Amino acid sequence: MRIAYIAAGAAGMYCGSCIHDNALASALQCKGIDFALVPTYTPLRTDEPGASIDRVFYGGINVYLQQKIGIFQHTPSFVDRLLNSRILLNGLARFSGSTRAEDLGALTVSVLEGEDGAQKKELAKLVRWLKEDFQPDLVQLTNSMFLGMAREMKRELGIPVLCSLQGEDIFLEGLIEPYKSDARQCLRDRAKDVDGFVATCEYYADFMAGYLDVPRNRIHVAPLGIKLDGHGESDVKLDPLPFAIGYLARICPEKGLHVLVDAFHQLAEQVGVENVRLSVAGYLGPRDAPYFQHVCEQIASRGLSNVFDYRGEVNREEKIAFLNSIHILSVPTPYKEPKGLSLLEAMANGVPVVQPRHGIFPEWIEKTGGGILVESDSSEALAAGLLRMMNDREGREAMGQKGKEAVHQNFSDDDMAEATLAVYRQYVTDSKT
Repeated sequence: MRIAYIAAGAAGMYCGSCIHDNALASALQCKGIDFALVPTYTPLRTDEPGASIDRVFYGGINVYLQQKIGIFQHTPSFVDRLLNSRILLNGLARFSGSTRAEDLGALTVSVLEGEDGAQKKELAKLVRWLKEDFQPDLVQLTNSMFLGMAREMKRELGIPVLCSLQGEDIFLEGLIEPYKSDARQCLRDRAKDVDGFVATCEYYADFMAGYLDVPRNRIHVAPLGIKLDGHGESDVKLDPLPFAIGYLARICPEKGLHVLVDAFHQLAEQVGVENVRLSVAGYLGPRDAPYFQHVCEQIASRGLSNVFDYRGEVNREEKIAFLNSIHILSVPTPYKEPKGLSLLEAMANGVPVVQPRHGIFPEWIEKTGGGILVESDSSEALAAGLLRMMNDREGREAMGQKGKEAVHQNFSDDDMAEATLAVYRQYVTDSKT
């Protein structure tokens, strides 16, 4: 079986979707599947050995210039190759906060328009490579913002095309009008072009069925999994105090660091600032620097600077060390998260979690027992949950052990690969009968 998976680079940052796609590719390649992980926009950056091909389609600079300046829709291939250099594409992270909302919206709609959009030259190059060089049995798109590719792929390749669903609604809902409405209409029109969808959890499958206006039975669920090497190997026992709370996610409002800081402040007032600590790790991009500056000012104004530390962006080894330095992890997203891989990683190391009661979190807590749920969008409820975990050491450690066992038994990258492979076999078999 030959699978082409069209992924999306994140301009040099660690990205949950990139990490998921790379882990899936690696696990399926280990099973002997001829699996091509195909980057678009920028090279993929992950905290594990890369599994992608050494070529980028839909290079971010070309895509932008084709949108803004018509002549770039007709430039020769050598110009495109120059603009697709890894140095230039990885440098796009420096400009992630400077793109105008209007430009972002127009570009999103254009890519969704596929063969009718300004990037039709990029689509033709990708389809030609798939048809002439790789010749897959099935293509999977990393998220629904790539649905504009499907019609041309099916017309030229005559094979099944699937589409992952990985939390793209948060980006789409952030577009300004009229682009948000135009993108939503394009999504619904182009959703008819794919054979099926693959969601990360039942919650998101249900939600996206309505968002895309597709029958729920067209959406399969392949639960997330992580590469477990190195996770859960530490036998270090932390002292009960100070009670160390961790946050591991991108630094941005939708991940809820400000909610955690408010809850941490309330907890410190109840138990004494000397008895608690808050450690934060994760990517901070230029666009969210003012947000983090405000969070840090709040921490300082509340007298918490001495019990707060920011570790920055962490690689795999640093991430595991970070998780083994905390008693609890909380990423209290206001957004109804369909992924949140850091929570699986925490539980894999015996660290229980305290999460809002929405998105994927109720499913994970039910399946793992590795934490508790609290009312969403409430720093008071989160503070109460953190206090409960702090005061119940025996219960907290039992949750940590239970979560660790569940993740190691049921949420490995191999489990994710098997679930995804079962979906592929259904479509590839159907297409050949």
